[in-house]
Amino acid sequence: MQNALTGKRVLITQATEFMGPVLCEVFAEQGAKVVASAADLSEPGAARRVVEEAGPIDVLVANLAIRAPTTAAVEVGEAEWRTVFAALVDPLPHLVGAAAPAMIQRRAGKILVMGSASALRGMKRASTYSAARGAQLAYAQAVGVELAPHQVQVNAIAQNFVDNPTYFPPEVQANPRFQERLAREVPLGRLVAAREDALFAAYLCSPAADCFVGQVFPVCGGWVGR
Repeated sequence: MQNALTGKRVLITQATEFMGPVLCEVFAEQGAKVVASAADLSEPGAARRVVEEAGPIDVLVANLAIRAPTTAAVEVGEAEWRTVFAALVDPLPHLVGAAAPAMIQRRAGKILVMGSASALRGMKRASTYSAARGAQLAYAQAVGVELAPHQVQVNAIAQNFVDNPTYFPPEVQANPRFQERLAREVPLGRLVAAREDALFAAYLCSPAADCFVGQVFPVCGGWVGR
């Protein structure tokens, strides 16, 4: 799959967080011209502005992340709910609304949502985060089938236990309790490497993946299948 994105102009959001750094690195290795944005997309108008300032793009990678709260469901307040949805869900229609029309017009384009497998398997003390991640995946599925006739492919990666600095920083990985959890819950027996995930993302954004529309791909070392 070497140079699978040669000639493609790719906008990657939150490029300094979550999967952002490794996505930028791998996509550039695959020949893409990467437009890396570190803008806070929870601010009103920011998402649409980021797309407009990026100029013409062939691929949009909606990389959205927030530190996941660990509040018990019965204790979740309005502020937490709104903060998490403002970070993970609210930017999506604005990103897509700004990027998709040009893709539709030229009948070519890719949109990939970097989501979470927490939406696919119940987790304690993660109701707000899981709900927002679930909304992301449902949105990608719906928009995917809507834009497919225009030759624009929209898909999502639902990841967990992927090595990244937002959710699995070095101090977490070094914790014996985390290592025990990893061995107990993840059939792979280790974190998925960041590059493994990013290379799969690059594939989904390449011409080789034109047949995938509105699909959610778990990348979690088998965690979802347990």
